[in-house]
Amino acid sequence: MNLDPMKIMKVKKAKDTFVENHPKFPLFLGAVKQQALVEGTVMAITVTTPDGRKIESNIKLQASDIEAMNEILG
Repeated sequence: MNLDPMKIMKVKKAKDTFVENHPKFPLFLGAVKQQALVEGTVMAITVTTPDGRKIESNIKLQASDIEAMNEILG
């Protein structure tokens, strides 16, 4: 796999901006990682647009999902 240093820097800058805009979100993810990343946990997400439309989904975590989340969350 070819790692592009410029792409890595761009992703890090975007992450840093996101965390600056939403400082409590990393704390939330940390709590999820410590308390809820177990097989069978249901993760649900709802996105509400400015005009009130909702898009919703959920997944029941499998062992491979937990491995992936642990890699993503560090």
